Amino acid sequence: MAAMKFYMTPGSCSTGIHIILEELEEVFEAHIVNLPAGDNFKPDYVAINPKATIPALVRGDGGVLTEVPAIAYWLGRSRPRAKLWPSDIETETRLLEAMTYIAGTVHGHGFARIFATPTFSRNEADQDSVRALGRNIVVKGFAILNRMLGEQPYLGGEFSVADPILFYVEFWADKTGIPLPANLLAHYRRMLARPVVQRVLREEGYNPATLGNLAAP
Repeated sequence: MAAMKFYMTPGSCSTGIHIILEELEEVFEAHIVNLPAGDNFKPDYVAINPKATIPALVRGDGGVLTEVPAIAYWLGRSRPRAKLWPSDIETETRLLEAMTYIAGTVHGHGFARIFATPTFSRNEADQDSVRALGRNIVVKGFAILNRMLGEQPYLGGEFSVADPILFYVEFWADKTGIPLPANLLAHYRRMLARPVVQRVLREEGYNPATLGNLAAP
């Protein structure tokens, strides 16, 4: 069976999936999709992923997976020996709940308004308020996720595929100067200490030593 092909953009939501693939010690081909240059709209990529989004994972059998929570779930669920997905239905459901909220709300409604403001308003006079709304959504989302995490080291108690998904929005908070509540800040620093996370960040062009210096609000 052919090696998987992973279509990604450094520093994006695909970083979470990149971490999972490395934690699983998967063999895969990495293909960079330059979002600012519009590579995601080029015919060769749209042929792989008609949504024109990243990431996309082409599995060994040629099947394509898109959407961060779906890719993370499949990777964790299909590799039970790695124990990166829980076996009890309650924890499983809570992790699905968390990943969906992170990708759909904190990212899709919050950070999207900060990073892709013109998508929400072509009128420059409105764009500051769009970004402000995005920040408010992110801050509210972090408060909710902070309660979900509690004082656990990881979202499901043990490290799972959900934690790199939480990590990528914590990483964005670090890059944009949005404070992380105490539990999330501890989780973020715990993730930054993982050797795989450090290696992935370096591969994507970041220096882990410069990250994690945020103060809790």
